[in-house]
Amino acid sequence: MLAGVEQQKDRFGVPLVLLAGALWGTVGPAQLLAGPVAGPAALGGARILVGGLVLAAVVLATAPRSFRLLTGCTWPAVLAAAAATATFQTAFMTSVVTTGAAVATALTFGVAPVATGICERIALGTRLTRHWVAGTGCAVVGCVLVVTPSDGVRVDLVGAALGVLAGACFGVYTVSAKRLIHRGVPMPAAVAVTLLVGGSVLAPWTLAAVPGLATPRGLALVVWLGPVTAAAAYWFFVTGLRRVSAATAGTLSLVEPLVAAGLAVLLLGERLSAPVTAGAVLLLGGLVVVARPVPASRRRGAEARIRT
Repeated sequence: MLAGVEQQKDRFGVPLVLLAGALWGTVGPAQLLAGPVAGPAALGGARILVGGLVLAAVVLATAPRSFRLLTGCTWPAVLAAAAATATFQTAFMTSVVTTGAAVATALTFGVAPVATGICERIALGTRLTRHWVAGTGCAVVGCVLVVTPSDGVRVDLVGAALGVLAGACFGVYTVSAKRLIHRGVPMPAAVAVTLLVGGSVLAPWTLAAVPGLATPRGLALVVWLGPVTAAAAYWFFVTGLRRVSAATAGTLSLVEPLVAAGLAVLLLGERLSAPVTAGAVLLLGGLVVVARPVPASRRRGAEARIRT
């Protein structure tokens, strides 16, 4: 009976994480479609600051007391998530500008499940299995192919490195959020705080870019990125993360490069060469192996360590 309940929770969580991933997959194409309205740091700061304000307003209107439950013992995880969020914005959006939306998103969210596994190993002591090592090796080969220069495909090595950094930040955020969930923290309030803190770090760049952000294109972009791809998407993600494991969430996040690549080809005219396409497929395939759901008994053991 208990197993059946857990499976129902998993099925309910899967579409929420997929929906969050699909919304995140629109960030890069939307950024390029709007044009250079602001620098990556300024745009990333505006995205999470506006998203944090929207989410905080919703929490204040529906459950204002939940902010009081962010006690001292939860702040290390909250601050780690906020730092990861702020770094992710600048790294990912810079990677989009230099490498293109499709390749940047494939690198970032291809690396994310591996980064999540490493973070789980460091933070929770989870043993890295043979299939994790095999999948990681497959993903590394895929990354090499993705960043290999070829005719008609623009891949900047610095931008690619920033994409990998953004993927690592996604892993830090996922594990931090999972720890907060198991401590019983109200996640909408926690997400609002992480977005606001991360946005405050990037506020100097955002304020300097207000003239560009105030243009019709800039406002339209911020309205999409803030309330939709930040406030709503993060809310969907942490709600789904409550019902699935971190590894499963990492696997489901791979919908993002698929959405981004499709939009980049359809709307932006980007082309994926044969080596880049093969590398992306190999990378994603390897990471599906890495993020294979763990047995229920092992997952319960990991969750017990999170609570301690």
